[in-house]
Amino acid sequence: MRIGVIISDEPRINDEIRVSQVRLIGPNGEQVGVIATSVALNLAKEANLDLVEVAPNAKPPVAKLIDYGKYKYNEKIKAREARRNQSTAEIKEIRFRLKIDDHDFEVKKGHVVRFLNGGDKVKVTIMLRGREQSRPIGGVELLRRLASEVEEYGTVEFAPKQEGRNIIMTLAPKGKKVHTQSEQRRRGDQSRAERQARQAARLAAKQEAQAQAAAAAKAAVASDKTKTSESK
Repeated sequence: MRIGVIISDEPRINDEIRVSQVRLIGPNGEQVGVIATSVALNLAKEANLDLVEVAPNAKPPVAKLIDYGKYKYNEKIKAREARRNQSTAEIKEIRFRLKIDDHDFEVKKGHVVRFLNGGDKVKVTIMLRGREQSRPIGGVELLRRLASEVEEYGTVEFAPKQEGRNIIMTLAPKGKKVHTQSEQRRRGDQSRAERQARQAARLAAKQEAQAQAAAAAKAAVASDKTKTSESK
């Protein structure tokens, strides 16, 4: 029996990096140069950052000093935004019986309004039984009544039409509802931007330490080169 091997997409960080040397990139994107991995790990600890292997197949591998937790958080936000931008309106379905009482009608109408307010289309189906199929006009009238009572929230995209034992109508949210939803999303984006700005302010204190780490790394590289020259 063959045993499958699970390959992780996560990069190696800190002590997971086993090579003896890495080409180090500083926290602000500056090229530090080739340095012993042990030295790079010490620099990461001093700056309260992580050493992350960003190009494992390079020779030597490329590693960067970053806040890995913040990096993962930002990647999660980007993925969420991408999914939301790709999302399309769903089609919800509500089923009615021809002989529905007023209470049930109001309940189902409430569901239709909620879906339309959420930016979704609604497929409304009247299910005909027995002799009801010979008089579909009752179902058409019921759907027209529904469309009239929710016209503030949606418009008829496909007029009532009989398909087999069912009569079907499709409602689409009105433009203003879509605009309202977009405005809500815009406000949400603004709130997220404000939170991120506050987080950036809190992280500002780390910038000095990061700069010191980069300077120390360059000094370490220069020292290694000097020792190498002296040994020759």
